[in-house]
Amino acid sequence: MSELHSLREINVTELGERVAGALSEAVHHLPPDYLEALEAAQRDEESEFARDILGMLLENAAYAACEQIPTCQDTGLAVLHLEIGQDVHFVGGDLSTALETAVRQAYRTLRKSVVNDPLLRVNTKDNTPPLIHYELVPGSQVKVTALMKGFGAEMMSGLRMFPPSVGVEGVKKFVLEVVGRAGPNACPPMIVGVGLGSSFDGVAYLAKKALMRPLGQAHSSPHLAQLEQELLTAINRLGVGPQGFGGKWTALAVHIESQPTHIAALPVAVNLNCSAPRRTTIDL
Repeated sequence: MSELHSLREINVTELGERVAGALSEAVHHLPPDYLEALEAAQRDEESEFARDILGMLLENAAYAACEQIPTCQDTGLAVLHLEIGQDVHFVGGDLSTALETAVRQAYRTLRKSVVNDPLLRVNTKDNTPPLIHYELVPGSQVKVTALMKGFGAEMMSGLRMFPPSVGVEGVKKFVLEVVGRAGPNACPPMIVGVGLGSSFDGVAYLAKKALMRPLGQAHSSPHLAQLEQELLTAINRLGVGPQGFGGKWTALAVHIESQPTHIAALPVAVNLNCSAPRRTTIDL
């Protein structure tokens, strides 16, 4: 009985309202860490034209925040990642239904970009269902990280199931191939999420999860933090530049997420986020 009393109750309706409000805010307020990185890139950019492009992106972000309008016409697919403490008990209804309702509310005045079948292509007209990932963690807290994921960059993603023999150089080569092929279509300067390990389905999830990390926060493992920096340097040597017009800053950050994998494989996935990375986090 004492174990039951230690559970923390969270009402799913209240959680849904928080998510709806956060999404509504995120659509016209880009994350502060991203804006700081964009400003730093503008100061560091060597090309005058590229500096002007970065200035336009900053001006667009400021105007969207001031006028309460979307930073981009593609308001994306809602991707929700929930870290749920194992001592949490949800009450008041079904959690997934509450989250779907939250997305429906947030997108009432936004572009509806979700179709109910990949082949039949009938619009759901409310941008549901969202893509929801659940992760059980210790404790009694809930953390929701949301991406309003535009598909210009999403379409440029890549995944390969390599043999382990390709090693770290094979990983680097593949990441550079994906970013180089994306060129201006991913709306740079981009954020590059890289997944390593797991399985075919798991490595794609890792690449998406990597995009949810705040900019400037390196991986906790020294060898992966070093690889992040090496990849960022190599990507910015490609010369794609802001919006594909050339320049130093093709990417603002590279984030890697890694998991154990089978001895026979080295799975690698690359997921890109554009110059309007709508990301928000809620802690309960």
